[in-house]
Amino acid sequence: MRRMAYGSRLTKLALLAAAVPALMAAEAPRADTLFLGSHNIERAATGLPPMRWNPALVADAQAWADELAAAGAFEHFEEFTDDPDAQGENLWMGTRDAFAPEEMVGEWIGEKKDFVPGVFPDNSRTGDMEDVGHYTQVVWRDSGSMGCAIAKDAEFDYLVCRYAKTGNIEGERPF
Repeated sequence: MRRMAYGSRLTKLALLAAAVPALMAAEAPRADTLFLGSHNIERAATGLPPMRWNPALVADAQAWADELAAAGAFEHFEEFTDDPDAQGENLWMGTRDAFAPEEMVGEWIGEKKDFVPGVFPDNSRTGDMEDVGHYTQVVWRDSGSMGCAIAKDAEFDYLVCRYAKTGNIEGERPF
């Protein structure tokens, strides 16, 4: 009888050990939640409403991320800025599988150190809009939805986040 109890315990332990990875994966936040949450924490700090996750923007971001990874390129998608459906865009590239979503977005939010209130593009302590342009898109008051996607090549992750409505509009205040 004692052997059965011991064997039964081993069976239970083996089943539990097999289930742990699945349980941990089920509890781990998804990348979309982490991207959206990172943006919305910063937006809340500026008094802005949260953005919503938009599957159509995710699809557009994925298509562009895939192109960047396939070409080994790092450049913004060209679209007509007078298009009423124009999307804002933030790009990030880093060593493959070395960064968490919060770290990627955190680099954009880190530009806040050079941000000064005012009319875009005069929002940078350095005088260079490129030093704060990712941050201003994250907190742009009229951007109400977003979607992000990652593509990979052998060396790098390519993150593309798209925003609707677009931000970084000359002559307007970010928030």
